[in-house]
Amino acid sequence: MQRLAETCDAIAATPRKTEKTALVRDYLLSCDLDTAARAALFLSARVFPAWEERTLNVGGSLLAHVINELSRRGEHALNAAYSRHGDLGSAAHDVLVRRAPVESTLHVLDVAQSLDAIALARGPAAKSALVRALLQRATALEAKYIIKIMTGELRIGLRESLVEEAIAKAYGYPVTGVQRANMLLGDISQTLRLAAAHQLAEARMRLFHPIGFMLASPAESAEEAFAGVAALKRRPEWLREDGCPPKEATVYFEHAHVEDKYDGIRAQAHVGYSRVPPTLTTANAGIQHAAPKVRLFSRTLDDITDSFPELIPSLAAFPEDVILDGEILAWSNDQPLPFSKLQQRLGRKRVSDSLMRDVPVAYVVFDVLYAGNELVIDRPLRGRTALLESLFEQLRTAVLPHPSSAALWSDQLATQSAFEFHEPSFVATDKIPDLRVLRAPVQRADSAAQLDLLFDQAQARGNEGLMIKDLNSTYAPGRRGRSWLKMKRQLATLDVLVTSVEFGHGKRARVLSDYTFAVREGDRLVNIGKAYNGLTDREIAEMTEWFMAHTTADHGFTREVEPLVVLEVAFNAIMKSDRHASGYALRFPRILRIRTDKPPSDIDTIETVEEIYSRQNPHLKQAG
Repeated sequence: MQRLAETCDAIAATPRKTEKTALVRDYLLSCDLDTAARAALFLSARVFPAWEERTLNVGGSLLAHVINELSRRGEHALNAAYSRHGDLGSAAHDVLVRRAPVESTLHVLDVAQSLDAIALARGPAAKSALVRALLQRATALEAKYIIKIMTGELRIGLRESLVEEAIAKAYGYPVTGVQRANMLLGDISQTLRLAAAHQLAEARMRLFHPIGFMLASPAESAEEAFAGVAALKRRPEWLREDGCPPKEATVYFEHAHVEDKYDGIRAQAHVGYSRVPPTLTTANAGIQHAAPKVRLFSRTLDDITDSFPELIPSLAAFPEDVILDGEILAWSNDQPLPFSKLQQRLGRKRVSDSLMRDVPVAYVVFDVLYAGNELVIDRPLRGRTALLESLFEQLRTAVLPHPSSAALWSDQLATQSAFEFHEPSFVATDKIPDLRVLRAPVQRADSAAQLDLLFDQAQARGNEGLMIKDLNSTYAPGRRGRSWLKMKRQLATLDVLVTSVEFGHGKRARVLSDYTFAVREGDRLVNIGKAYNGLTDREIAEMTEWFMAHTTADHGFTREVEPLVVLEVAFNAIMKSDRHASGYALRFPRILRIRTDKPPSDIDTIETVEEIYSRQNPHLKQAG
């Protein structure tokens, strides 16, 4: 373990990715296979493989208590060290290095065995005893990285992608092969074992392990979006030897594949009739159980199944193993509700019946990644779309009607010659009396003008805008490209005043980088949000100095400051919220710039906030 810790220190000391990768490669090759496999996990800042549901359930306060006990230097010393580093592992090294020397006897597999035991232990007392026993045997340097691994914050400039690259270099594989195997297995230790045995091609998809979501690039206008689609037909891979695109490609690229962009949360649904064991193959064909397992994962790859229990019966009605990509929306009366309603459902491990009644949800599906025991992300979108249609036909559900469907289809009859729609076909089903899994409708546009019309209609339905996709594109997990484009409503901005500031985390632990800000309501200021993104390190350092000199109340980690600094902040939407005195909160706020040109008296008012909120929630006007 000491050598792994020393390797981590060396990795942290170099800014060059090639050197970091070489250090990991050399370390892995110097170990036996079992040690290398577990070390690959640790170097990826993981305690257990990504596909596993095990967690340590050990918080920072428990770790800090054990460190204080072992160091015998008191809380003040650890708090001071944490303020210097912004990292508990590095802080532990500072206070433990002064205790009596500990001989290095820990092996990587000893640490792995202790972590397995900690995960199994129940209750803080049992876990604390096991953590103490482990750290008692560790040198200060070993303790530093054991704690970093336990907290999932290695902070040595090493991402899992660099560990994948190191494995590829160590065992003579292209990095794309290692990346794909790790994506399928959700286990970089098993990926290393396969690579070492020259069996990487035997990796198979493991259900209930989320893979990265394909992301879209923004398009500022319909002209830009349609030009982007048209440009795709000039891709070299689509040209014949005579330099012309194939007939099929020519036909498609006259059009754009268009969907509404929904204002919910992205979710990946896994449905499986048999749990894939931790082996090299799926080996689950023909094994059926009465009730399939269903899991929902967020864009951050967290399990959110318990937050949306009412979606499970509808998803469980799929007759085969599938992985779906879609959006969870607050949904009522055949139309989406504002994101602020869905916000009430997020982050809850238990959802009451009353909350499910007050904020009903639906899962709108627009892609399929796995079906029929086959990963289909390498198929073009048009093939995946056809497969998704067949899955919904098997499910005997309806294609999702646009809200409100009757008015929409009526309004668009005049332009039917310019558009092609997937008409909604409602099929009664006795399987799912309360349908909550819906197929996202697909439309076609032949020009930028038609995209503009579809954009306006999508926003009138309460959606964010449009998704414009290349029908020939494969699904690229975790990547953002031009094959998917998004047209959203133009971001609103507000001019606000900073009212309080906080110290940041990590490299920003010693600067005031998190700003709470307010708008004006009559003669008083009412807070509306907090942001920490958008300013440069130099600007943050300058503002820290200013805020230190203009503090009106020092609460340690947080300071109230004179309300004199005007910021221009952008955001995706405004939500009703009791978190702030204004009664509103901003979704995804970020700082655009410091408005030194504006006096505090010129900031925006609560009336402006209410106007933007009303504009972004047209359903409220209709209801009124």
